[in-house]
Amino acid sequence: MIDLVLGTHNPDKVRELAHSLLGFPVRLISVSELGDWPEVEETGETLAENSLLKVRDAVRHSGRLSLADDTGLEVDALGGAPGVRSSRYAGEGVTYADNVAKLLEDLRGVPAERRTARFRCVVALAEPSGREVCVEGVVEGRILEAPRGAGGFGYDPVFLAAETGLTFAEMGLKEKDAISHRGRALRAAREVLASWCGWE
Repeated sequence: MIDLVLGTHNPDKVRELAHSLLGFPVRLISVSELGDWPEVEETGETLAENSLLKVRDAVRHSGRLSLADDTGLEVDALGGAPGVRSSRYAGEGVTYADNVAKLLEDLRGVPAERRTARFRCVVALAEPSGREVCVEGVVEGRILEAPRGAGGFGYDPVFLAAETGLTFAEMGLKEKDAISHRGRALRAAREVLASWCGWE
């Protein structure tokens, strides 16, 4: 059993990360448990750059093996927006509902066949030695005209997954993890962890 620091203060992300790593011989520690240090400013121009900023910060503060992710929603009709700015689409310090409302307003009048989108997640792993790697997961879908479902977080209520015909907010955690961008990226991350730690 080894310690793995999760480089996020977001409790919703911590819950999903923990679920995806169930059964793995790691003790998960959120950065929130390691003292009071500020959120990393996400100044990167790509998801990979932001995930590396966060994981390097976690390693620097904790001195332990760390994992962080960055996720973006790419909507084709909006030229790939909100993309790397997904969590701040409606501005700084906004709620999930604010971001969803802006997205739906920006897509007002766009027909269903042109509302194609994908969630992309980049997970970064890093060790105090300086070794680091990024892996990615993607899931295709489209944006609905109104939210559906009471679960999930972020854009989940308006993202209809192509594989299931359900929004992420209509799925349980296990069902979502099986097909989601974060679930796919974390399964790739598990393989990296197994290799690094000699669990293969």
